[in-house]
Amino acid sequence: MMTLQELKNQFPAAPEYLTQIFLIERDNGIVPNAKLADRLEVSRPAVSQAVGRLKKLNLVVQDRYGSIGLTREGREIAEKVVRRHFLLEHLLVDVLDFSWAQSDTEAAFLQDSLSDVLTGHLEKFLGYPKTCPHGNPFPGSDIEKEYLEAPSLSEAEQGIRLRIIRITEEGEMTDGMLSFCSEKGLLPGRKLTVALKSPEEILCDSETGSIAVPGEMAGFIRWEPA
Repeated sequence: MMTLQELKNQFPAAPEYLTQIFLIERDNGIVPNAKLADRLEVSRPAVSQAVGRLKKLNLVVQDRYGSIGLTREGREIAEKVVRRHFLLEHLLVDVLDFSWAQSDTEAAFLQDSLSDVLTGHLEKFLGYPKTCPHGNPFPGSDIEKEYLEAPSLSEAEQGIRLRIIRITEEGEMTDGMLSFCSEKGLLPGRKLTVALKSPEEILCDSETGSIAVPGEMAGFIRWEPA
């Protein structure tokens, strides 16, 4: 398998494309061209061109309906990048006391510079975490399936007591989402009771008072029974 640096030398944007294909597929099952374009904030023709280059490198495949998938090598590279990203987020938040809301952005700047040796050291130093600070599970972790299948806050019934476990990857990339969650204390581990529901917002009671979660954000918050 080629190294990340070798891949970047051939196609600098390849690691980001592979990572987002992996994350979209993990949450949604399929990766349409339009979904990948929206996630990367590029045009659909740009995605088509990039996918063509990744096909030539034997890193992705595409079915007759246009859905994009990863080859074994493409998946290995994507999982490596995701693991580095999550570990860097932990380093920033848990060790350096950096902003939880900004750690995703900063980790993206740093992830390509980590070596496999330093990645392994970080994982051991941080105690082999199973999720990133935002609750997204590490690839291959024993809670991965459970966390990916957890219901969204928008699906919670009125009156239910719950514990937040995850802000989805799509939520992390939604403007203002992490800042809102940080400001309101909607972090993994927070316990809430759903008080009132409407399409516009979900009102939740907590030990520190009521929190109104906008309806468009509620779908990105995942939970388990408290």
